[in-house]
Amino acid sequence: MPPASEAAAAAPARTPPRGPFAPADAAAYQAWRAAKLAAYPASLDELSVPVRDPRALTADEHAALARAVARANMAVYASADTAEDRDLPRLLAHQFALTRLDHNWLADDDGISSVTVTGESGRGEFIPYTNKPIRWHTDGYYNPPARRIRAMVLHCVRPAASGGENALLDHEIAYILVRDADPALAAALMRPDAMTIPERADADGVARPAETGPVFSVDPETGALHMRYTARTRSIEWNADPDVRAAAECLTRVLAGPSPYIHRVTLAAGMGLLCNNVLHDRTGFTDDPARPRLIYRARYYDRIRTHT
Repeated sequence: MPPASEAAAAAPARTPPRGPFAPADAAAYQAWRAAKLAAYPASLDELSVPVRDPRALTADEHAALARAVARANMAVYASADTAEDRDLPRLLAHQFALTRLDHNWLADDDGISSVTVTGESGRGEFIPYTNKPIRWHTDGYYNPPARRIRAMVLHCVRPAASGGENALLDHEIAYILVRDADPALAAALMRPDAMTIPERADADGVARPAETGPVFSVDPETGALHMRYTARTRSIEWNADPDVRAAAECLTRVLAGPSPYIHRVTLAAGMGLLCNNVLHDRTGFTDDPARPRLIYRARYYDRIRTHT
């Protein structure tokens, strides 16, 4: 079997023939784009919903969160609940038809990850479990297609003493900004050989094989736009094709901002993010040693259901 980089170089381009994400279907794209931008919120306030109990939303709370997700693939909720309740993100997610948890190897036994600074062997080697900044990414960008991360919940139990702000960008907006710059760039990022995540090795050998795939793709289950991406230069190999390299550079410029489409939030205790795996980053932070930052993270193979 050839190395992943060779297999990627030989892979043919594969894009949808019709629809808003088909490079050749300009009419469908323009209609979708107009509707998307008309509904897109001017500020995060329009996506923020106060809730009494995230485990059991009222009908109005559920509808408000669903409307926010329908507009921007994300919603922020705020509650007064500061309990260390690991069931909370799971119960919230279940109300939006999120049931297929990604039991990744860094998650706890229940599939929920406790994202906090740790010196544990294994977890402490990965940036989310440190206080360092995290660059733009979507979750699970290294997963194979069968374990595609479509949605996630981040629930804040304890914030950092300072820092830990998240920037958020709807991946559909990122697609629009790239395609508006040049449709050929958007098409390049849909190549099945656009981006390779190198293998991860440990003391026992290959812990995760290399994973080659597109940045943007049409989800075969839902027809929605999906994105897998990381800005980390050590965790990615771009296809050498000039169009792919130009597209990656365009995406870097889009994410560098400033942009009216990028929203920023520092989650306080009881707050959380419900989203269809939008692009996000995190600034570095300083912990209170007595009350270190703790975020519960639940990743799902399902997409958020915004209608009943």
